[in-house]
Amino acid sequence: MKQSILIIMIFSLLQSLLSAEALEIGSPAPQIQAINDQGESIDLGEALAHGTTLIFFYPKAMTKGCTAQACSLRDAWDELQSRDVQIFGVSTDKAELQAEFRAKHTLPFTLIADPEGQVCKAFGKGRYSRQAYIFKDGTLVWRDLKAATSQQAAEVLAALDELQNP
Repeated sequence: MKQSILIIMIFSLLQSLLSAEALEIGSPAPQIQAINDQGESIDLGEALAHGTTLIFFYPKAMTKGCTAQACSLRDAWDELQSRDVQIFGVSTDKAELQAEFRAKHTLPFTLIADPEGQVCKAFGKGRYSRQAYIFKDGTLVWRDLKAATSQQAAEVLAALDELQNP
């Protein structure tokens, strides 16, 4: 009996991870509260409602691929700031680990702690996938459902160029 329950639980978890429907282009920003790397509440819907905002998701702070992804955006910070792009990084890590990750790699943008997966769910994102989204005044204008690691900034800058000059 216990084995049957365990199998059902594992199947349900896998189903929820695989069946997430990502936001479509033109979708409004999810209206959700989140916790930043300082343990403070942030109205993510409000933050995405003004100007151009990149929100990128990574599976786990302090890992090789996630570090490469975040550091590529850090290294392009000046260029992204010249384009008035606000940035948020999200993982299912707790705020304390997010703060450590941010400090260790001198990340100039806010990280969001999503240990319960509520932000991931609002975006229709599986917990362990790597994705990136650009919002313009609260509307999704670009998404990358298989975001790269060290090439994340290059992909975002190319998307911003294309959005500016379609």
